[in-house]
Amino acid sequence: MRIGDIAQATGISRDTLRFYEKRGLLRARRSSNGYRDYPPEAVQWLTYIRTAQSLGFTLAEIEADLPLLADPGASSDALRAALRAKLAEIDRRIDGLGALRADLAARLDEATDCPLRPAVLTAFARTAG
Repeated sequence: MRIGDIAQATGISRDTLRFYEKRGLLRARRSSNGYRDYPPEAVQWLTYIRTAQSLGFTLAEIEADLPLLADPGASSDALRAALRAKLAEIDRRIDGLGALRADLAARLDEATDCPLRPAVLTAFARTAG
């Protein structure tokens, strides 16, 4: 498959395909005229990559797990472990975002002239002025 064919089949831009190839995520043979020639299974491979990205995996994480993705049937336990680790990371991020939200909400509720200024500094500014 040429780059235009695979771009159309996957909905991935030619630039992104070239980027994936440069990073080693995708391989193409070169024909005598220099055109890229992708094997038909590249469509399924790109679907794996896009699915992993949609689940929150970075390209660096996908690159690190290339052997797992290359044969998902043989490495399903390792893939499940990677998914569990990603889930735990997401839970930590959600907790952090909850704390950030609470801090922002508290600052909006404070009766200060500047919500970015800590309450202690606001009280000090009032007494010093």
